[in-house]
Amino acid sequence: MQKKTGVLFVNLGSPASLKTSAVRAFLREFLWDKRVVNLPRPLWWLILNFVVLPFRPRKSAEAYHKIWHKDGSPLIVFTKALTEKVAAVFANTEVSVDYAMSYGHPHIADKLASFKAQQVDEIVIVPLYPQYSSTTTASVFDACAQEMMSWRHIHNLRFISDYHQHPLYIKAIADSIKTAWQSQGKGKLLLMSFHGLPAQLTEWGDPYFYQCQKTAQLIADELQLQPAQWQLVFQSRFGRAKWLQPYCVETLENLPQQGIKDIDVVCPGFAVDCLETLEEIAMTNQEIFIAAGGESYRYIPALNDSDAQVTLLAALIKA
Repeated sequence: MQKKTGVLFVNLGSPASLKTSAVRAFLREFLWDKRVVNLPRPLWWLILNFVVLPFRPRKSAEAYHKIWHKDGSPLIVFTKALTEKVAAVFANTEVSVDYAMSYGHPHIADKLASFKAQQVDEIVIVPLYPQYSSTTTASVFDACAQEMMSWRHIHNLRFISDYHQHPLYIKAIADSIKTAWQSQGKGKLLLMSFHGLPAQLTEWGDPYFYQCQKTAQLIADELQLQPAQWQLVFQSRFGRAKWLQPYCVETLENLPQQGIKDIDVVCPGFAVDCLETLEEIAMTNQEIFIAAGGESYRYIPALNDSDAQVTLLAALIKA
């Protein structure tokens, strides 16, 4: 008899709407997570409530406005579509596939409670972060553990902490790059941009930096690129602390002076497109590159709900 399994994809989350108040509520929840910001709570409470939240929500709302879908936040829209396609793969089986968000709706706790009500035998948690980070993946684990602390019966639990070098993942990213090159041409340099983190986290044992390096190298190998044809960078720096380097923006400002004015940019660390890829990378950073003397800048979309990503996630579930 096949075990009844509940599979939960988890992504970061988004504001419920474009209203500044909704963005502020989302940022308050997101930035108060101890996994996200490691400063002492009293100090961070003051900074968050008197420096960040009075000003950042309006700016973030303006950024979201540029990329908002008619059905809502791209991150939510793509995650939902991806989940539905993976669920279709397991139609007429004992596998139930759903999604939740670490911040905002739908809540992780609610989805886990739903699985419990369905009397599943096993729960599989799949954070949609190819590279493990204590700021994202571990936060998902925390939320799952918090919900299950009140359960008398803890189900069999499988938590997929990363898939940064899975062959299907590497091939899917490489194939998406090849497809982009075939349709829009190939630049002189391929930038692989990953979300940045405070550098200190690596010193504390977070493997994210090394997993990003491994992913980038495997993609370059799959594409048979020489070292001069690609570069790894880190984006979305926040605050004044030292973050993982090289920084994406500084690299974009320097490349034209090095004679590299035609580039492609891909973000392998994002399972689906979101604010950081569609507004920051595809819009703002393109403007920075062109202003610095660049001539051609092409963003290669995330895997989103593509067949390749559906196949990858189905394989992770079946493993």
